[in-house]
Amino acid sequence: MPELTGEPFTREKLDRLLRPRSVAIVGASDKRGSFGASVLENLDSTGFAGQIYLVNPNRARIGERSCFSAVDDLPDGVDCAVLAIPRAGILEAVRACARKRIGGVVIFSAGFAESGEVGKRDQDELAAIARSSGMVIQGPNCLGLVNSRDGLALTFVTTPKPQPLGSRGVAVVSQSGAMACVLGVAFRTHSAEVTYSISTGNEAVSGVEDYVEYLLSDESTSVIALLVEQFRNPRRFLSLAERAARAGKRLVLLHPGSSSAARVSAATHTGAIAGDYAVMRAKVAHAGVVLVDTLEELADVASLLLHCDTVPTAGTAVLTESGAFKALTLDLCERVGLPLPQLSTTTCAGLRQALPDFVQPTNPLDITAQGLADPGLYRRTLPPLLDDESIGSVLLTIILTDESTGELKLPPILDAIAALSEAPSKRWGKLIVFAALDEGAFINPAYKTRLLNLGVPFFPTAERALRALARLAAAASTRSSSGVHDHPPPAPALTGGILPEHRSKQLLALAGIPTPPGRLVQTLPEAAECARVIGYPVVLKAQSSQLSHKSDAGGVVLSLRDAQELAAGWQRLQENVASAAPGLILDGVLVETMSKPGTELIVGARNDPQWGPVVLVGLGGVFAEAFQDVRLLVPGISEAEIVNEMSRLKGAALLGGFRGAPAVDGAAVAAIVYRLGTFMLSHPEIQEIDINPVIACRAGQGALALDALIVTA
Repeated sequence: MPELTGEPFTREKLDRLLRPRSVAIVGASDKRGSFGASVLENLDSTGFAGQIYLVNPNRARIGERSCFSAVDDLPDGVDCAVLAIPRAGILEAVRACARKRIGGVVIFSAGFAESGEVGKRDQDELAAIARSSGMVIQGPNCLGLVNSRDGLALTFVTTPKPQPLGSRGVAVVSQSGAMACVLGVAFRTHSAEVTYSISTGNEAVSGVEDYVEYLLSDESTSVIALLVEQFRNPRRFLSLAERAARAGKRLVLLHPGSSSAARVSAATHTGAIAGDYAVMRAKVAHAGVVLVDTLEELADVASLLLHCDTVPTAGTAVLTESGAFKALTLDLCERVGLPLPQLSTTTCAGLRQALPDFVQPTNPLDITAQGLADPGLYRRTLPPLLDDESIGSVLLTIILTDESTGELKLPPILDAIAALSEAPSKRWGKLIVFAALDEGAFINPAYKTRLLNLGVPFFPTAERALRALARLAAAASTRSSSGVHDHPPPAPALTGGILPEHRSKQLLALAGIPTPPGRLVQTLPEAAECARVIGYPVVLKAQSSQLSHKSDAGGVVLSLRDAQELAAGWQRLQENVASAAPGLILDGVLVETMSKPGTELIVGARNDPQWGPVVLVGLGGVFAEAFQDVRLLVPGISEAEIVNEMSRLKGAALLGGFRGAPAVDGAAVAAIVYRLGTFMLSHPEIQEIDINPVIACRAGQGALALDALIVTA
């Protein structure tokens, strides 16, 4: 995978690109619609206060500004140059920018690494020029940037004049320039302030990680919305995500690539080779990043976070005015994983006093149409809900219908929220969200503005609000299990490539992972003596690093109940292996006790070259192969947290006593997963470990690793 090389840029270097005091437009023009003309129009319309230089070899002037004929004619040390010229002239223009000690360069042109080997070579040369001169290049194949803080729009996309910024804004960092523009429009509909919008394109020199690090120090930016098709420096990004979480800044990520077709598309679109999507999701979620799956969710969740001092860790209460929508809410929340806690006895008592007798105090709370006849109902029901310790957010799903209905309902709702915000109460640390139940219904803009001023985000539909809240709930749940854990010190490196089962089990046993009693033998008499000591019935397994799939070669013989069956099984195993792999010399035969009956699971680990180690747990057999019913986890989370992750498996019911079967020993399985993660952290040279199956016995009777394979670098 291509990775950005060199040291991260200093803030001062990035300032010359993102907050320049002087800008040169190379390829300046007065032809309406051309890139050069559009950049100049944006700089003028957004009120850029710095010096503007125009470069056009065929024009002496454009409007009231004079033109330089070449980059080499510019004054030394211009902060930033925008190359609004065709692909063919880019390399020479960048060389000239380096000669003139220009600090940052924006390259719109495509046709570089995303287009093939020739383009890749030219992009590598761009990077070499930039690195040798200390210049920051944005792109190529990008749409530039917008910095609302300074009224700067270095893009050919028409950009509205930025409004004065508050203290809580969202920044957009997107490898796709088109999607950065789309997100800008979406955030305007949310009335969210966009501090920066940065399109990174092919990332020849600077990438997502550079801009995220820069934005972590920007006081106006509290949320960063990311659309990333490929991380060039994953471990640096994880470190930045941890820094963001500690600083109270939130990262929201949309990462295309869950399908094989999307991975191919990403490679052709950005010149990036997609990594392992599932590993990426596990790692970034653990680091505190909020993951979303659509552009709509990216804008919704980021906008929601602008109103959160902290991400709610408790559940959501929904207040609605329809019994049917109450049922729909229960269905949707189950699908998207949004917890709707039962209300406490105290809360129910408080609501009982506030509600008519025919309204039941439940979550969701259906107040029926009573709010029309009794507008004070909203003010009486909100405090008990917000005082409930199991509630971290309240969603108001209100039927507006028409302007007159809105005029009846919205003023008392706004007054109720305003009263709460003024009261010195612990409950106002919680999030209130407003959603119209009837999309498209008229709402007086003044009411919407007042909601936002009260810190209440507005959603045009309740479903979008519920999905956004579900994303925050998932992030809070993951983040609560991602505290700082001490990494064990590295152990002596393992060698040997593929380690056969007997050797793998020896190492795992030393790590505290239980395996069946047994040992490696070379002869039938040794096997008989081992079986006598450990007890029948036993299993025989052929052992060789060249025989990783023993069963396919007939190298496993099960349920041998006495010495006679052992001898017959020994002969059968030798013949099977000789037939399947002629000339193969075995390390020996592993003799083990047959395990107790139980439920088969798969446990494994891999050390991803970009993202680092992950561990895996899931149901074995057909569930793992056909349904990929597994959970990917980051090493270091506690055993209790692993048990919680196992409860999220699609087939989790099979572990808990399905249809009268005994519940399995989930704690024992979690202990194996935890110890495997610790073992991986101690041995960075390990590429992969498979423990398949792990047999989970009934609760209290433990779990055993029945088969194991370790692959080292």
